[in-house]
Amino acid sequence: NPSYVLAGGGNTSYKNEEHLYIKGSGVSLAEIDENGFVCLDRKKLSEIYTRTYPADSDALEAAVLKDMLAARVEGETKRPSVETLLHDIIPTTYVLHLHPSKVNGLTCSAKGEEIFSQQFGEDGIWIRPIMPGYTLAMVIKEQIENFKNVKGKLPSVILIENHGIFLGGQSEEELDNVFEGFVEKLNGLISREPDLTEGEFDLETAALSAAALRGMLGGNVFCVFRTNAEVKNFTRDASAFAKALTTFSPDHMVYCKDEAVFATGSTADEIAASMEASIKDYVGRKNGNPKIVGVQNLGFFGIGSTYKEACIAADVFMDAVKVSVYAESFGGPKAMPKALVDAINNWEVEAYRKSVAFAKSSAKRADNKIIIVTGGAQGFGEGIARELANEGAAVVVADMNVEGAKAVAASIQANGGVSLAVGVNVTIDEQIRDMVYRTAVAFGGLDAMISNAGIARAGGLEEISLDNFELMTKINYTAYFLCTKYASRIMKITGKYAPEKMADIIQINSKSGLEGSNKNFGYAGSKFGGIGLTQSFAMELAPYNIKVNSICPGNFLDGPLWCDPEKGLFVQYLKAGKVPGAKTIEDVKKYYESKVPLNRGCLVKDVVRAILYAIEQEYETGQAIPVTGGQVMIK
Repeated sequence: NPSYVLAGGGNTSYKNEEHLYIKGSGVSLAEIDENGFVCLDRKKLSEIYTRTYPADSDALEAAVLKDMLAARVEGETKRPSVETLLHDIIPTTYVLHLHPSKVNGLTCSAKGEEIFSQQFGEDGIWIRPIMPGYTLAMVIKEQIENFKNVKGKLPSVILIENHGIFLGGQSEEELDNVFEGFVEKLNGLISREPDLTEGEFDLETAALSAAALRGMLGGNVFCVFRTNAEVKNFTRDASAFAKALTTFSPDHMVYCKDEAVFATGSTADEIAASMEASIKDYVGRKNGNPKIVGVQNLGFFGIGSTYKEACIAADVFMDAVKVSVYAESFGGPKAMPKALVDAINNWEVEAYRKSVAFAKSSAKRADNKIIIVTGGAQGFGEGIARELANEGAAVVVADMNVEGAKAVAASIQANGGVSLAVGVNVTIDEQIRDMVYRTAVAFGGLDAMISNAGIARAGGLEEISLDNFELMTKINYTAYFLCTKYASRIMKITGKYAPEKMADIIQINSKSGLEGSNKNFGYAGSKFGGIGLTQSFAMELAPYNIKVNSICPGNFLDGPLWCDPEKGLFVQYLKAGKVPGAKTIEDVKKYYESKVPLNRGCLVKDVVRAILYAIEQEYETGQAIPVTGGQVMIK
C-alpha cells in the first residue's frame, strides 16, 4: 500500500530464538524481497545491551554499528537497519514500523501525546523525540519493561513522536489486526481529510518557472512539479507554506532537507526573480541546493539529481502537506526539536541510507538528459525513444497515436527507464506548445528536441494531390519550425541562469534532403526545406548555446514507413513505377539495398549513434549529418 510505505520507507522483521531477519539499510520496503533482508545472530546482538559505549554520540553509533555488523551470520554482506536493536527488543515474532500520513498527523502534532494517552494509553507507549538508533532502542527497552510491570501485558503499539509507529504480533494476522484496529480508531479522531483533488493550473507559468528553476540549480537536475487543491491552499502565502514542515520526521528531512524555499509572484518573470533571490539566500546559508521549492498560488517542485530522487522529494513533501492537515485534528503541526534536527542533519546513518537508496548505475551517454521524440509511437521514432532511454535519458514519447505512445512509454518504464507519453498532432501549434510545456512541468526543462515525425507520399506530378503535398509540408517542415520555436523557448530560459549549459534541437531529415528524389518531390522538397531551417535556426540560436543539426538517414527499409502493406514506400514506389522493371515489393527492396555501398538499409542504432554524436559534441551546429551507408556522400 503506497500510503504506508512513503518513498519505500519503513521497516519490518521476523525473529525466532536464534536469528533476526531485518530489512537492510537503504533497501526499499515497498519493493523488498527475501534478498533485501539481513540475518543476524540474536545471541551476539544481546551482548550489545550489556556493553559500555562512548558518551560521544558519533563514537557510540560507530561502535554499535561495528558490533551489529559482527552479529551478522556468515555470508551476510548487507548493512543491517539502524533499527535492528529495536526490532530485536520488541518481544514478538513479527515487528512492523511505518509512518503513514494519518499516524504522523498524531505523532507530529502539538497535542499528540495527550490525545494518545487518552485514547490509546491502555494499549501502547508514546516515546518523546529522541535520536534514532542505539539510544532510542535502549529507551524503548526500558519503557516496554515498565509497561509490562504496570499493565501486566506487552504494548501492542509504540508511537515515536515525530517519527512513526511500531507494531508487534506473534503472527501476520495478529499484526494486521493490531494495525487495522489502531487506524480505525484514529480515523474517528480526524476532523478533516486533505483535499487532493487535481485542478487546473497555469501550464505556461509552471513550465517557464520550471525551466528557470532548473537553470538556477545548475541546469542538470530534475524539477518535478506537483499541485492539487490542498497544495494550492498551502501555497497561498509563505506562512501557509511553512506549515508543511520538512522537519516533521527524519524521513522528511532526509528527502526534503530541513528547509524549503518559497517564491512569490503572479507571472513567470516575477516568480523567477523571487525564486532567484530565495535560492541565492538558501545556498549561501546551507551550502547546497534546496529539495523543495514552492510557488505562490501554483504548486511546488521536488528537486533531485535523478528523476527518482526528485519524485521522492515531491512525494515526501506531499506527505508533509497531508501530515499538516491531519495534525489540525490534534492541536496543529509540531516540528522535531531543533537539537534533534541538527543531530540528524549530521548523522552518518542517514547519509548512508540515502547513498544506497539513490545509488547511480554506471554512466551512460544520455544520462539524465530530458529528450522529446515526436512520432515516437512507431518506426524510427519508437526505436530512437527506446535507445535513448537505454542510454539514460528521460524520454517523452510524443505521437498522435496516444495509445501507442503510452504503450512505448510503459514498456520503457517496465525496463527501468524514465518515460512520459504525450499525445500531439504536430500540425497544430497549441499542441506542440503544450507538449513542450508538459515536458518541462514533468521533468524541469528540455535538453534535446528530436523532431522526428514525418510522412512520405510518393508519386509524380500527375499523381500527388495538393492536399497530400500540403500535408507533407505541414508534418515534415512546418512542425519542425514549431518544435524549434517552443523547445528553444524553454532552453533559453534554462540557459539564462546556466550559461555554460548546451542544448540540442535535432531534426530527423533524410537522404532525400541531400539530393533530389524522382517521383517523390513532395517529401524531398519538405526535407530540403528542413536543411534550410536547420542552418538558419543554428545561426539564430547559437548565442544561446543551442545547437541545431539534422540527421539524414538512408533507407530505413525494415520500418513501417517502408514496410506498411497499404501505405508503405515499397507499395507506393511499386505502384508509381519508380523502380524500372520491378514487379514485386521484394524487387523494390533489393533495388534500394543495391544502391547502398554497405549493402543494407539504415538501422535505428545507426541514427541513434548520430544523435548522440550531435548531442555530445560542442562545436558542431547547422549541419546535415548523413547516415546513408555511403549512398550519399557530403561534397
